[in-house]
Amino acid sequence: MPDAATFVFYALATLTLGGALGVAFSKNILRAAFLLLAALGGTAGLYLYMGADFVGVSQLLIYVGGILVLILFAVLLTQGLGEVAVTNRALPRGTVLPVAGLVALLLVVVALTTPWPRTEAIASPTTARLGDAFLRESLLPFELASVVLLMALVAAMVIARRSVGGARSARTTTTEGPGR
Repeated sequence: MPDAATFVFYALATLTLGGALGVAFSKNILRAAFLLLAALGGTAGLYLYMGADFVGVSQLLIYVGGILVLILFAVLLTQGLGEVAVTNRALPRGTVLPVAGLVALLLVVVALTTPWPRTEAIASPTTARLGDAFLRESLLPFELASVVLLMALVAAMVIARRSVGGARSARTTTTEGPGR
C-alpha cells in the first residue's frame, strides 16, 4: 500500500497530465481554457510537493492567477468565441496516434529502467537562496533580462499607439474628404 506522499504525487501528476491532454484534444476553446487551469494548477502542486516553494507560488501567481485569468476573460468576453470549435487537421489521427504511442512507450521504458537515486528531502525554504543568487551570482543576467523586458514593453506600446493613430488618421481622411 503506497503512503500518503506517493498518493499525493500521483494525484498531482494525473491532474497535470489529464489537464494537458484535455487541452490538446479539446474541441471547445472554453473547455480547453478550464482544462489549462487544471494542468497549470497541477504543475504548481508538483513544484510545491518537491519543495520548490518559490517556483510553485510563482506558478500560481503568474500563470494561474494572471495569464489564465486573462485568457478566460478574453474567451468569455469575446462575442461568440466560446462556441468556436477548434480543430487541427494538419495530420490525420491515424498517423499521429502510432507515433504518440511509440513516444509514450519509450518514455515509460526509460522511466522504469532508469536507476533513480533516492534521497531524503530537506525541508528548507528556497526563497532566501534564490534571492541571494539573484543579488549576487546572477545579478547581471537578471538586470539584463529586466532591461530587455522593459524595452519589449515600450516597443509594444509604441507599435500599438502607431496602429491606433494610423487607424484614427485613416478614419479622419475618409470622413473629411474634399467635398465636405
